[in-house]
Amino acid sequence: MKKFVMASAAVLSMCVASNALAADLVVGVSWSNFQEERWKTDEAAIKSALEAMGAEYISADAQASSSKQLSDIESLISRGANALIILAQDASAVGPAIDAATDEGIPVVAYDRLIEDSRAFYLTFDNVEVGRMQARAVLAAQPKGRYVMIKGSPTDPNADFLRGGQQEILQSAIDAGDITIVDEAYTDGWVPANAQRNMEQILTANDNGVDAVVASNDGTAGGVVAALTAQGMEGLPVSGQDGDHAALNRVALGTQTVSVWKDARELGKAAGQIAAALAGGASNADIEGSAIWTSPSGTAISARFLAPVPITAENLNVVIDAGWISKEALCVGVDAEKVAVCK
Repeated sequence: MKKFVMASAAVLSMCVASNALAADLVVGVSWSNFQEERWKTDEAAIKSALEAMGAEYISADAQASSSKQLSDIESLISRGANALIILAQDASAVGPAIDAATDEGIPVVAYDRLIEDSRAFYLTFDNVEVGRMQARAVLAAQPKGRYVMIKGSPTDPNADFLRGGQQEILQSAIDAGDITIVDEAYTDGWVPANAQRNMEQILTANDNGVDAVVASNDGTAGGVVAALTAQGMEGLPVSGQDGDHAALNRVALGTQTVSVWKDARELGKAAGQIAAALAGGASNADIEGSAIWTSPSGTAISARFLAPVPITAENLNVVIDAGWISKEALCVGVDAEKVAVCK
């Protein structure tokens, strides 16, 4: 019992010391473009995690500008950030910011998007698996026909991770001649309007000869659905990801087939905790759940990957039960007789 009390006291002492240290920490977050719905959820989770530890949150929005992001990060450093969480606008352009942070002894968490630098801790979901999930759902809904691939931003490595996972699933059907990819396009900045314009052009070029669309996130899926609806083609299989409320409503309505849900609350919470731990002296290798991951260029990076969940009309209850979206918001305009969860 004496040993137990002593051990408990030691643990309590460490926790108090850790909280005291966190209370003096400032964590700076550089957002690539805060206009997308999901980043507000991520931010709330990061703030909550830091608040629970007594750490301060500061942030900046690069507004889809890689040059502004560099100056934003310089500003966050000058404002006293002890750790940085960076959602990179352009992974290939953010290098000078990593150099600046490292020179000041400031650890960096590459948030959701890869920064191919061994000095940064990479925290994300398994984006290759997200791509596989998207393609599986669309292929199950449309096992034969003409496919369009609406990819993410060309400056975001996730776009190619997703596309690689999608191809893994579709390749056998392509080889068998069951499906044909008639066109594909990157979406600058992941902007829905750009995705809509790309889809409109593809529909025109192919005389509307399209049977399914693998879109890489919910924003691009929204643009695709708008383009399809304008041609009276709503209801074609369309994929997405992020669990945006509008997208989940489209899944219930039947205009989107799947939204691969990445619980941003868990990602944001982990980011806040990891940033505080690194600022407190932990190494990348010390982070719980971390492992060495080899990037496409062969760089060894400490990373942690969270598991995504594909949401279709059959399991919409998952996001309601998790408190991610209310039944009322999910079921707007939905025929309750056709969607069980809306009854």
